[in-house]
Amino acid sequence: MKKIGLIIGGVIAVAIIGVIAYSLWLTSDAEKGTGTPVAATLVLPTTAPTTAAAPTTPTTASDTSAAATATTGTEPTTDASQPAAAGAKIYRIDASQSSASYQVRETFLKDNQIVDAVGVTKAIAGDILIDTATPANSQVGEIVVDISQLQSDSERRDNAIRREWLESSQYPNAVFKNAVISDLPSDLKEGVEFTFKITGDMTIHDTTNPMTFDVTATLNGDTLTGKATTKFNMSSFNVDAPDIGGMLKAEDEVLLTLDLVAKAVAQ
Repeated sequence: MKKIGLIIGGVIAVAIIGVIAYSLWLTSDAEKGTGTPVAATLVLPTTAPTTAAAPTTPTTASDTSAAATATTGTEPTTDASQPAAAGAKIYRIDASQSSASYQVRETFLKDNQIVDAVGVTKAIAGDILIDTATPANSQVGEIVVDISQLQSDSERRDNAIRREWLESSQYPNAVFKNAVISDLPSDLKEGVEFTFKITGDMTIHDTTNPMTFDVTATLNGDTLTGKATTKFNMSSFNVDAPDIGGMLKAEDEVLLTLDLVAKAVAQ
């Protein structure tokens, strides 16, 4: 019996040491990005090309017979260099004033304490085109967030996210592109808040899924401010919700928020 007790005690000790070692490895410093990511930029659309009449070559008296049988008129020429569409501006996200954040519900199993874990990063880039003259022509370009720079109130959590849970050290960028705008008002006024939806392709953890954001925005001169929110499940991007047996368990659902300040780009 004493021998069996020693064996059981040894197994328990090994298990405890294993859990401690795993926890230390999981939360040790993991690689993360620095600076602002790079996103594809938008270009202002131009107005439709105009056609201009080419001047008619004058004829002399000796050319009268030939001119009589020739077709009179003008040959159109196209002016390819046209000004940008009136009312259209490109607003570039100012990373110093913007952020991307997640919110996930966590339960600490020891005392059944429930908290909302929040992580934030300013590493965000992208362009938005707003056309106040013809709102239907507005566009949202590629939006890129370096999620390896997400920071919460726990460095241990952040390192675990980078190293294993989200593996953001290996897959640092979340990329949203191919956006389609819907429910945009037909009249956009400065200083008046407006709402719309954006649906596009979101790539996280090397997995792409459709995603729709609810957006609230305001135009003030050369500044566009807005908040875009959406919810999704980690599992849909092949990410397992954090679960440390006997210690912590996180829910699968994530609230993603983009708080944006974008400045008009000189054209």
